[in-house]
Amino acid sequence: MKIRFLISVMLLMGWTVVLMAQEESDPELKTLYNDTDHKIDHSGYAALSVGYIRVDDQDVLTLGGRAAWMIDHNIAIGLTGKGLINTIKLEGYWPDDASYYLVGGYGGLFIEPIILPNYPVHISAPFMLGGGWVTLNEDLWYSPFNWDSFFIIEQGLELELSMVKFMRICFGVSYRYSTNLRMEYVPETLLNGFGANVTFKFGVF
Repeated sequence: MKIRFLISVMLLMGWTVVLMAQEESDPELKTLYNDTDHKIDHSGYAALSVGYIRVDDQDVLTLGGRAAWMIDHNIAIGLTGKGLINTIKLEGYWPDDASYYLVGGYGGLFIEPIILPNYPVHISAPFMLGGGWVTLNEDLWYSPFNWDSFFIIEQGLELELSMVKFMRICFGVSYRYSTNLRMEYVPETLLNGFGANVTFKFGVF
């Protein structure tokens, strides 16, 4: 799992280097406060995301959102969150043959390098660092049996289609890595794994 964490961090750093290289044509060193004629553009977007993941070998749908501030069209910084939206019933872990419903979600800060943003089809690589919680319920929404919180990172890669000036559709894949869950009998790495999503972005790009 440490290897996956390192890969995610290196991928984020790699995308950032690519972005810096693609915009840089002058060998002169640039700083944040250089006196330059270049005007930095600021914009932003809000997004709705529908995703698919696997938890305990079950198909799970997620619903999420993003709010982002964009800098010079090629990097976005903001907040994001996702929640599990369909029924997940865990069974076979407890010695008394009990079963419980899993409810939860996660979110945090994200940074999103965007490669060649002015092209109608381009790539982005959102990286999220945050936390979340899960609850085991005896009933679907009530009678909590156990719960836990966790830290999580999620590295994604998305193909973006610029449909019109104010709307983009993104098709993405991602990998989630959370700290170990501390709920008796439940696998510590229950939430780790790959996912896929479709995201609808609306804003000024």
